Amino acid sequence: MQKIKKFSARTVNLPNEDIDTDQIIPARFLTRQTTDGMGECLFADWRFDKLGRPKEDFILTQSESSDAEILVAGNNFGCGSSREHAVWALTDYGFKVVIAPSFADIFFNNSFKNGLLP
Repeated sequence: MQKIKKFSARTVNLPNEDIDTDQIIPARFLTRQTTDGMGECLFADWRFDKLGRPKEDFILTQSESSDAEILVAGNNFGCGSSREHAVWALTDYGFKVVIAPSFADIFFNNSFKNGLLP
């Protein structure tokens, strides 16, 4: 992880609280062997319908969210199972920072280990 001294980027606001790791990356994607392509799975059940079409009402499918590197979320972000894949999906998608009032402990620690600043 590169040292961050000053950082400015486009943000995405996802104010939901208690976003768990299974929402960040559903369990069916955990069989992947590398971190490459994990971003495609980020919030998959929220971003896509059952036929794989983007849901127009979800923030990450809207044009104003393209190239965002900062995710702003609600309390208790990354709760649930201890899943490094959640951090991998966020970073592969392009996020460098997640801002939230609170984080699940394991997610918080996994973030630092994998190049995501919580």
